[in-house]
Amino acid sequence: MAEAAALEVSEPVDLAKHPSGIVPTLQNIVSTVNLECKLDLKAIALQARNAEYNPKRFAAVIMRIREPKTTALIFASGKMVCTGAKSEQQSKLAARKYARIIQKLGFPAKFKDFKIQNIVGSCDVKFPIRLEGLAYSHGAFSSYEPELFPGLIYRMKQPKIVLLIFVSGKIVLTGAKVRDETYTAFENIYPVLSEFRKVQQWYVLRCLSLRCAVR
Repeated sequence: MAEAAALEVSEPVDLAKHPSGIVPTLQNIVSTVNLECKLDLKAIALQARNAEYNPKRFAAVIMRIREPKTTALIFASGKMVCTGAKSEQQSKLAARKYARIIQKLGFPAKFKDFKIQNIVGSCDVKFPIRLEGLAYSHGAFSSYEPELFPGLIYRMKQPKIVLLIFVSGKIVLTGAKVRDETYTAFENIYPVLSEFRKVQQWYVLRCLSLRCAVR
């Protein structure tokens, strides 16, 4: 597993697709599926391993599997939400595994209408960002209230993605239905982030000292 991850990191970035040279990492895939049968949640919680059910707190069974490491919310209606996967393929595989578990417990579960509902990605541009300036210049898309939340919330229209932008240069992208929307949104915002790159104080002081030395 570690070797596979190392290979992924060492692969060259396709600059035609990612001109910034940065590829956002997918952190969480949220998908839904319809098992097309009514479920007895209490029976499922009693029989299945790694399942919990507290109807006073939440009206679904919470089930977990280790491979792919995911969590499922299973509702009495037969609807299921799968979270935690790192790729679309993993999400579908995990959802199928949950459906199989339900089948083995004696329910006539099917696997219908699988759909990716949300893709969350993240990346680091490796430079600090002037959030105040960005919020002022892009006020129509930005919401920045540092007293409530440390990041700037940027609502992109096309593709329809919400970005959380932090002064450190860390970016979180959410709302995509397909991964290319995440990539496109980041490439759209990258020139804006570069424009509002915060100049480090030590760099400014060094430039001033060099000017003084020249004089």
